[in-house]
Amino acid sequence: MKNLFSPLNIRELELKNRIVLSPMQQYSSKDGFANDWHLVHYGSRAVGGAGLIITESAVVNPIGANTKSDLGIWKDEHIEGLKRITDFIRENGAKSAIQLAHFGSKGSKSHPNDGFKPISIEEGGWQTVSSSEKIPFAGMSTPKKLSTKEIRSIQQDFVKAAIRSVSAGFDAIEIHAAHGYLFHQFYSLLINDRTDEYGGSFDNRILFLTETVEKIRKVIPTAMPLLVRISAVDYVENDPNAWGIDDSILLVKKLTALDVDVVTASGGGFVWVDKSNIMEGYQVPFAEAIKKETGVITASVGGIKSVAFANEIIETGKADLVVIAREHLRNPYFTHQAAKELGQTSEVPWQYKRAY
Repeated sequence: MKNLFSPLNIRELELKNRIVLSPMQQYSSKDGFANDWHLVHYGSRAVGGAGLIITESAVVNPIGANTKSDLGIWKDEHIEGLKRITDFIRENGAKSAIQLAHFGSKGSKSHPNDGFKPISIEEGGWQTVSSSEKIPFAGMSTPKKLSTKEIRSIQQDFVKAAIRSVSAGFDAIEIHAAHGYLFHQFYSLLINDRTDEYGGSFDNRILFLTETVEKIRKVIPTAMPLLVRISAVDYVENDPNAWGIDDSILLVKKLTALDVDVVTASGGGFVWVDKSNIMEGYQVPFAEAIKKETGVITASVGGIKSVAFANEIIETGKADLVVIAREHLRNPYFTHQAAKELGQTSEVPWQYKRAY
């Protein structure tokens, strides 16, 4: 029976276990550069035994940033600092993936320590962009509607970022198409009111994402896994325009036909989820449904914090990977703890073996 410590092969990449560090923004960069904070943050989770380390969102151009402190990969100079991190991760037995992102109209915010609020150009912000000029939800700035030419330019930014990611030594790439960010602002009718080839029908609204996936797949090594994170549902009740799980299943079928290897099934991004619905693993059913209907390798998210719960997800086949966020902040050595609880083997660095 498979469990948290069963290896997983994705193309030619072998993960030693099914535990993944979830991408979590650190808001600790200057001009997009990775620094010592990032090395220690990601490195310690690799030392802690996680099979796959996914970076926080690395933005593909400056206007795609959430804040001025976002990690970036929009210029070649960013490669060196990231390579230092991927080398360390690899030396400590883990694999690495970079999450490529554009925040769209959810960008141009102040630092979390300064309120994390939309800031105007006069306040040091920037003009955000989106599928349309609609701003129906809190926390979104007034965007500029992207032209077809500008859409194609952003797609090329993703392509260039993917090429840099390969040079930086990453083992895999994840496209962030969830949480109300730019790709999500295209595929959800809650935001997209376009009437051109990128709006209206389902196929048109997903075109920005599917075209980008296709372009990225062409420029990265055949052996390199390509992941996509989506919002499986919008969490907007009683609105016929809200994106739902059936839409996600159709989208994933399109993505797998374009050689996407893994789908992380998250949710929401435009509204706050009702707190009464938030519990450990509350989004696991999305991964389970997508896996059942498409057969794709799925990664589950959603407040997963206990070893027993995480292991049960894998043992029962609800998902293939467990993506752990806040619990990894609290405990970088979650994987070693899990191995001890489950009577499994987790390779501990020789420097730490006296404690195990």
